[in-house]
Amino acid sequence: MTQNDAWFETAVTELIDPQNQRVWSIIVSLFGDLAQERGAQLSGGAVTRIIEPMGIKPEAIRVALHRLRKDGWIESARSGRASMHFLTDYGRAQSAQVTPRIYAREPEIAQDWHLLIAEDGPGIRTLDDLMLTKPYTPIGRAVALGAGPLPADCEDLAAFEVTARAAPAWLQSRLCPPDLIAACTSLHDAAQRVRRTRPADWQPTPLQIATLRTLIVHRWRRVVLRHPDLPEVFYPDDWTGELCRAEVFRLLDTLPFTGPAEVNAAV
Repeated sequence: MTQNDAWFETAVTELIDPQNQRVWSIIVSLFGDLAQERGAQLSGGAVTRIIEPMGIKPEAIRVALHRLRKDGWIESARSGRASMHFLTDYGRAQSAQVTPRIYAREPEIAQDWHLLIAEDGPGIRTLDDLMLTKPYTPIGRAVALGAGPLPADCEDLAAFEVTARAAPAWLQSRLCPPDLIAACTSLHDAAQRVRRTRPADWQPTPLQIATLRTLIVHRWRRVVLRHPDLPEVFYPDDWTGELCRAEVFRLLDTLPFTGPAEVNAAV
């Protein structure tokens, strides 16, 4: 084994998410990063070669692909002797919905905010419906914080325009619980170690790039989508979200995007 091969194996081990090795979720991250555009396809062989270095067996990959087809995320078709997989319209729409947050290098923090408060009964149902369709941050079972102007469809709710002035420790802890802080710090440290130890002469293959990018994006997705983009006052002192974001993109910048055609050809 060469020094570069050893580094690749170590980098994979460092970047594997210790909290989530759900294969179907990893495949969603793979397609969202590499093959989100209409018409983009990945062969079954490419998907296997990209994910297998993560310690995941081909049988588990096939089961996960079957689940994603059943759930309407992915479609498959034969092309000669190969199986080709691609996102459905639903899968592309779901990926596109979260792509701006995942790949934002500098998140946009809203200046205007509003608070919605519900009582038991119809108000709770109204609040739940709003939170399913719009990016609200739950503060309690019956309280939600939203960016921008007040919505028109909140007659059952107490609604207030607010300014972010202070956030007590209990609110900071609710928005950024200890497990999320730990996941963010762990990803920051792993991405930094991988970037700093990369051999200067390492020339990655398209498949290796796809493997590492999938691991990074998958792990970052599970961090960034769990916390809202809020003013700094809402975050506890030990929150490393922006440091983690910067380190993630420093590492991704060393792994230039490889298109599906190049990855398929490398199998």
